[in-house]
Amino acid sequence: MDLVARVKGLVLKPKEEWEKIKPETATVPDIYKSYLMIMAAIPAAAQFLGYWLIGIPLPVRGWVRIGFGTSLTRAVVSYILSLAAVFILALIINALAPTFSSRPDQIQALKLAAYSLAPYYLAGVFYLVPVLSILTVLAGLYSLYVFYLGFKAGLMETPPEKVMGYFVITLIVGIILMLVVSLIVTAVFSLSSFYGSL
Repeated sequence: MDLVARVKGLVLKPKEEWEKIKPETATVPDIYKSYLMIMAAIPAAAQFLGYWLIGIPLPVRGWVRIGFGTSLTRAVVSYILSLAAVFILALIINALAPTFSSRPDQIQALKLAAYSLAPYYLAGVFYLVPVLSILTVLAGLYSLYVFYLGFKAGLMETPPEKVMGYFVITLIVGIILMLVVSLIVTAVFSLSSFYGSL
């Protein structure tokens, strides 16, 4: 797989790219090694550099940089949890398949969970300047559209009339999953630890 072409396709022509992705044979390690581990590193590395070199605005304290160790540890924890979250989301997509008259297929579910995040991962570079992270959020919203198109393209062989329901339920579960990941990272690196490391 050509990583640049895959990401370009998912960002610029997602409908056509999903048609290419659907018949591809792959394994879980293939998807992780050739795509997910590389792409998930973009926001993690950008957050590390942004917190450490540029800093973040904090109430009362103003603009402050986060220590190297805290920034690095936060990036590593976020990276590992994001890789795990994609796998868990794929398990959920696969488990929900029979509910929506779809064909369970763990690899197709992982493709759907992983590849739909391409716009978000690419925009993760904006974490270099933490105040621009809103642009990453906007790219995340576009990722939801790409995610929907993956369902619509038939990766899980969902009947057309059940695509929207499958997408919405998976989206709700996915949002809850991401909130849990965010809460874990926040709990590990609370604001008080940020203040203490400065």
